[in-house]
Order: sequence, then structure tokens, then C-alpha cells
Amino acid sequence: MLQDKIILITGGTGSFGNAFVSKILRERKPAKVIIFSRDEMKQWDMAKKFNHDSRLRFFIGDVRDKDRLYRAFDNVDYVVHAAATKIVPIAEYNPFECIKTNIIGAMNVIDAGIDKKVKKIIALSTDKASSPINLYGASKLASDKMFVAANAYSLNTPKFSVVRYGNVMGSRGSVIPFFLNECHKGKLPITDFEMTRFMITVEDGVEFVLGSFEEMVGGEIFVKKIPSMKVVDIAKSICKDCALYETGVRPGEKIHEQMIGSDEAICTYEFKNFYKILPVIHDDLYFKESIKKGTLVKKGFTYSSLNNKDWMTTKFLEKWISLNKNRFLKI
Repeated sequence: MLQDKIILITGGTGSFGNAFVSKILRERKPAKVIIFSRDEMKQWDMAKKFNHDSRLRFFIGDVRDKDRLYRAFDNVDYVVHAAATKIVPIAEYNPFECIKTNIIGAMNVIDAGIDKKVKKIIALSTDKASSPINLYGASKLASDKMFVAANAYSLNTPKFSVVRYGNVMGSRGSVIPFFLNECHKGKLPITDFEMTRFMITVEDGVEFVLGSFEEMVGGEIFVKKIPSMKVVDIAKSICKDCALYETGVRPGEKIHEQMIGSDEAICTYEFKNFYKILPVIHDDLYFKESIKKGTLVKKGFTYSSLNNKDWMTTKFLEKWISLNKNRFLKI
């Protein structure tokens, strides 16, 4: 689908953007991939990483700046909206800045996509957008709802959908790099010994987004089925001999994450490897092809990191860490 097409990624210098670019340049033969982000040094490093591939273009810009987005979206076929203020405590202490990026920025992406007649746009979401208790999650829930509703404004050009998944293993600010760089101290802090988290590799996230581009009819929130893990088991996988001590939950932090709430069950369909949350107001005929392969979940269904049927083993995580740990250790 992406062959000979122009793809743009907002926030494209992050963990997802690097993995996404690597895969599509290698396998999908796009005509051009545009990296839209704010940090020129990260763009320069990324250009060198990909040997200044002639298919890559770099736009310095901010999703808060609608004019710059309009320029960047010229002739673009597909967009992945990955830019966001993501770190929960930072969003709590800088609420206006979080809203400018995660909500106003989402509005700008939607407007630019419609006016520039992009074909399809997928926005990356988070488990924290389901029944949010922190500003990051609340802002992403608002963003999700705007991207779903945008299909009514766009008259199907572009099609808008959302992809929602959990913590990306090894991403910036995540717990695995933190534990790896703390384990030399002989003890690791755990906010709550009962805490659980969804776990996904960035490569699986990229595959899910590419599959969702193929599957989407516009308006769905795609939720990938992924394993859970207790945070204490993550710590033990990284440092078996470290002492663990409890520090207390940080502002805006949940004990267990959730990707589908009970209120969303009335319009959630289960498939082999994922769920689809359809718009509350939707045309059954429009979604007929999408719905017929799935099964409506039971009333009151929730999908959380605690009630998950799939759990990541310490053996799998230890193997993954042994293959990736050098990327995360500070020099």
C-alpha cells in the first residue's frame, strides 16, 4: 500500500519513528518519507543513521504551528501522528503545554489532513487514554475522540483512525532503560509492588500500525492484544540481586493500566490479535466489512494490564534485554 507513496510522521525522531522508517524503507519502497519534528539534532542524527537516504526528508516544525503543518502536508498520501507530550509528571506540572501539543496539535493535524486531502491518517494513542486519571491520558482521550469524529468532517478524505497500545519496551523515559542504569546501585525503586503494565516492542507497534492502515475504514480505535507484566518482575529480570524498595505512586500514575473500559464494551469487537472500538455513533452498513470478522465483546468487558490473559515471561524479557541493553546504557 505504501509503495511509491509519500508518508509523513509527526514526532518522527522518536523510538517509533526510527523503527517505522527503518521498516518501510527496507520493505515498502515509499517514494518519500517526511520526518516532522522540533529537534534539529535528533533529525541530523537520524539522517546519519540512515546514511542520508535520498527518500528521507526532514521538516523542522511543531504540530502547534498549523501553517508549518500545511506546508509539510503538501502532496502527502499517509500520515502517522506520533508527536505528543508523553511523560506523565511533566504533563501534570505543565498542563497548558500538554494541551497545546496533544489537543491543539491534534486539531491542527486534522485540519491540515483534510485541507491537503491526505488519504489516510493514523494517530498513535496510549493505554492512559482509557478512563484517564492524569492530564496526559485525558489529553490523548480528547485527541482520540477528535480523530474519530474527524471522519464526519472529511467526507472520507482522509480516513482517520487511532491505534492504542501500551508501554513501548525501551522507549525514552520508560522503566527498562531506567532500571538498567540504576542496577549498579544494588537497589531499584518500585512505586508500588502490585503495579502491572502492558508491554510491547516497538517493532510490534510498527507492524500493528501498518496492519491498521490496511484494515481501517475510518473511525476505529484499534487496540492491540499485548502481554502484561508486573513491574517487580521487570526489575528482577534486569537485576536479580538488587533489593527492591517501594516509593509510592507518582502524581497521575495508575496501579494497573487499561486499554478498553467497560463503557466502551458496547461498541468493541474482538478479533484474533486485536480489538476495534467503533464510534458510539456509527453506520452499521459502513462498518459491515469491518464488523463481520469480529465478535462483540460481553457487556461490562474491560481490557486491563491486571485482567489480561497474556503475560510476558521473565525468560522472554531477559532474552530481549540481552539483545538490546547496550542501546540503553548511559556512556
